[in-house]
Amino acid sequence: MIARLSGTLIEKRPGAVVVDVGGVGYEVTIPLPTFRSLGEPGERVELHVHTHVREDTLALFGFATRRERDLFVILLGVNGVGPKTAVAMMSGLGAEDLIEAVRRRDVRRLSSVPGIGRKTAERIVLEVADRMTSLERAPGAGGPAGPPSAGGLRDDLISALVNLGYNARAAATAAGRALDDSGQAPPPEFEAVLRHALKTLSR
Repeated sequence: MIARLSGTLIEKRPGAVVVDVGGVGYEVTIPLPTFRSLGEPGERVELHVHTHVREDTLALFGFATRRERDLFVILLGVNGVGPKTAVAMMSGLGAEDLIEAVRRRDVRRLSSVPGIGRKTAERIVLEVADRMTSLERAPGAGGPAGPPSAGGLRDDLISALVNLGYNARAAATAAGRALDDSGQAPPPEFEAVLRHALKTLSR
């Protein structure tokens, strides 16, 4: 799974970039805030990446900060929200406004994004509002992180399961069950809860 790309920006357009890493060009889908934060072609860039795997496709989604990538992964855990919808929401509102709108359960604000209906906005609020606290950090919190919080570990688990091909909703359920079973002190090892989640999904 590709989690980060660091290389030379070859092409840049709203919605996508091409990054050269060791002579290999990676096409990466990006939201508009990330597009605005990047330099010009020929400059060095670094992107936090989510690798989205399905039976017939493998796509890379890149973000300027780890926090934005974490928000993207959380949105993918909502039933009916795919990568294109998540990118559209992050492009239409930006990470800060999107987090605040979900936290405040502002369905009207969320549904103001083109292509996001009221029902989808209500599902987002219902399913992930309580998880936004893990993202309520100072802007620029994409740097080195300390020990993962329970919310951060859950997001990493969901991302790993989705990248292995499991449905995002089923992955979220399995991740939550694995963490509940493991307890909270001391924090569980990622590999151990991932194995537990995989056993749950295989039943």
